Amino acid sequence: MNVYVGVTDWNWYRYLRDHNMTEVNFWKPSGQPFKALQEGDLFLFKLKAAQGGMIAGGGFFVSATITSIDWAWRAFGNENGVNNLAELSDAIWHYKGNDGRRDPNANVTCIILTDVFYLDEADWIDISTQWSRAIVAGKTFRGQEAAQLAERVSRHLSGTVFADEQVMEVPGSRPGFVQTQSKRRLGQGAFRTLVADAYHRRCAITGERTVPVLQAAHIQSFASDGPNTVNNGLLLRSDLHALFDAGYITVENDLRVVVSPRLHDDFGNGKDYYPYHGKRLAIVPDQQILRPAREYLEWHHENCFLG
Repeated sequence: MNVYVGVTDWNWYRYLRDHNMTEVNFWKPSGQPFKALQEGDLFLFKLKAAQGGMIAGGGFFVSATITSIDWAWRAFGNENGVNNLAELSDAIWHYKGNDGRRDPNANVTCIILTDVFYLDEADWIDISTQWSRAIVAGKTFRGQEAAQLAERVSRHLSGTVFADEQVMEVPGSRPGFVQTQSKRRLGQGAFRTLVADAYHRRCAITGERTVPVLQAAHIQSFASDGPNTVNNGLLLRSDLHALFDAGYITVENDLRVVVSPRLHDDFGNGKDYYPYHGKRLAIVPDQQILRPAREYLEWHHENCFLG
């Protein structure tokens, strides 16, 4: 397991701590790839020198992606550490230093973290004596150093369970500090972002690539215990998302689109949608494991579709 220590904006940290957010977007204004961690690795929040320069919390790495500021807000909302899109834009452009220009389609790096924890101020960890090398923006620790960092954090988290699935103790850690051997549960923000990435930010039915009108749809609805997994998701144009949720459109096991005759019966129209009837999805994830799962497609057909 690697451990990444990221220098953390105080306002971002305080907002998320005060709202007790357990899934967050640790955004970076660079719009550059983040490849320091593997899924399940530990990501720690190191405050800036003005706030003491100590580790004040952290979370477990899910994934990282490069996307627009607008999508980052639509995917994560307050989990970006701000109240609204304008505040997110201001914060990002403050670090970009771009003469006040505000482009919502500018790229930003999204680092998705889950099972986030916040240390009490009395438990903040000073690592300056053991790791005196300056950490300007962030630093990856490996091997024994990573185990030692994990152990120091675990001293303040004994008894905390981060997942209900099979776990293993981090080498050198005390009981209670654990890393999952399987994938961690995703929140809504991670679901939206990973589905968008899997479908290459294009509508599964039409191939539409205008990102502001695209939405991540659950196949088995979240309200009906559908999981936040990519294989329970479709990236759809907003109107198709609404029709899918309402049961006027479904997708068969062979990934062919079915448009219900009820669309015409109920509204006397539907000419824009019937051409998709019988056609295979225009866009599917490259990896088989990420494609719509049969069990969720069958749930939608049996419980939602107006056949």
